Amino acid sequence: MARPRWMLHVQAQFWRVLMGIGMVLHRMASPRPPRPNFKRRVHTTVSPTKGHFDLEFYVPKSYHMHKKLKGQTFPVVVNFHGGGFTLGTAHDDARWAKTVVDEVGAVVVSVNYRLAPEHPFPTAVEDGVDAILYLVKHANSLMLDPDRFAVSGFSSGANMSFTVPLRLQSEVLEHITGIAPPTTAGSASSAWLSAPTAYNVNGSTNQLSVPLSEITTNTSSTLALPGTVSMNPSSASLLSTQKDGATVDIRPIARELNLRGIVAFYPSTDYTQTRAQRRMTCIRADQDLPAVFTELFDESYLQPPTLDKSSPYLSPGVAPAHMLAALPDNIALFTCEWDMLLAEGERLRKRLVDEMGKNVMYRMVPGVPHGWDKAPNPLRESPGARDEYMKACAELKKMFA
Repeated sequence: MARPRWMLHVQAQFWRVLMGIGMVLHRMASPRPPRPNFKRRVHTTVSPTKGHFDLEFYVPKSYHMHKKLKGQTFPVVVNFHGGGFTLGTAHDDARWAKTVVDEVGAVVVSVNYRLAPEHPFPTAVEDGVDAILYLVKHANSLMLDPDRFAVSGFSSGANMSFTVPLRLQSEVLEHITGIAPPTTAGSASSAWLSAPTAYNVNGSTNQLSVPLSEITTNTSSTLALPGTVSMNPSSASLLSTQKDGATVDIRPIARELNLRGIVAFYPSTDYTQTRAQRRMTCIRADQDLPAVFTELFDESYLQPPTLDKSSPYLSPGVAPAHMLAALPDNIALFTCEWDMLLAEGERLRKRLVDEMGKNVMYRMVPGVPHGWDKAPNPLRESPGARDEYMKACAELKKMFA
């Protein structure tokens, strides 16, 4: 029997306090990671549940010096933290952010998206879309290069590194075609899922384009998402609408957003598999995620219980091919050997390579459980974590080249 929502709220608060203590211990190990350089608050527009969330910025040492020089911009890595969509904060990945800043010279923006059970599916994904829209809109003042964006994430945040670009496709196309994005997959009435001919994927340029016949006005526009997003400036009138009284303005996307790649660490990718089915694939049951956490995560985020778990914004591993095809061509995927999520991560990798022809750098980290890089040990960094982060940074350098 499902627990009442009030109980989930109490239990989530309890575990958030304990996880917060664990992350303090994690960050105490030398060398200590930095605090964010500054923050920005984003007021939501995409989600029907209105509110706000914060973005935490980690910037290179030269950032403030170059702020005086007009035209200087930096590549951007938008990061989503883990915690089963229920626990965690944007500061949890400070070690990853420092590594990226130091090795890649990029600005890292960590998203403090809203958590379940207070904000169940798909709020986190919608907040991720709002984060990217905000960063593109304010790229000039923040010294960000819209031509060099990437996304990264850990666990549930790694899920978001795939689902946020998929939802971003839908958000832009909704405003051009008038077709609302789906919240579930398999709906016969959804032109997004049952009629892939509604738009074409150009394999040579990875551009997802809307044909003029699908646009309900006489205004000419072209979309390419998320490999490259470009629109005719004359289409600006199509790109601002009202949602529940709040203006959703995606005209900044018209400037051109180039999402160069994805870096995903041990992602959840297929919620059509039950937890029991997932656990059966793990070769070290003693190292698996405890049921006390997975049950809390699922009951908190997967609401209502009748939710179609094959939604592409929840289970990117089973998303329609025409949606996955529009993801960036370059993807770095890291999984853990002792993890119930290993098998579904490998299935997604196979689809991306065999069906989509993506360039996937895949690394299964041997002999480690899920979230091994976040060990609450104040005496030393998690063994091997920096080495894996460095491999990921090498891929980011290629993406931004």
